Amino acid sequence: MRTCVDNLIALPHIDGPRIRSEVDFLSNRLEQLRLRRHISNDAYLDAGAIQGAFAMIGNLVEMGVPQREIFSQLKQQLQRACNLEVKHPGLNTAIESGRIRG
Repeated sequence: MRTCVDNLIALPHIDGPRIRSEVDFLSNRLEQLRLRRHISNDAYLDAGAIQGAFAMIGNLVEMGVPQREIFSQLKQQLQRACNLEVKHPGLNTAIESGRIRG
């Protein structure tokens, strides 16, 4: 989860399609991991909170909320993602192992 947030924060500008792409990736990847029992149901549910926050941030972007507020929201998710990795060690690695690098 942390890498997802880091990737977004590293961008100079967040647009709707980019954050929606991340939401879709997280949704699909978390479901795969849960179904294959690579992560627990608790990890799946906890990670879903960040996924939901990303969807909300995507809505804010599409409503024209200033980028500084978008980045503020992402920084809050970064802290949540760090806490999530402490609670569920290896979750970030499991998620990112499914990312196709171009």
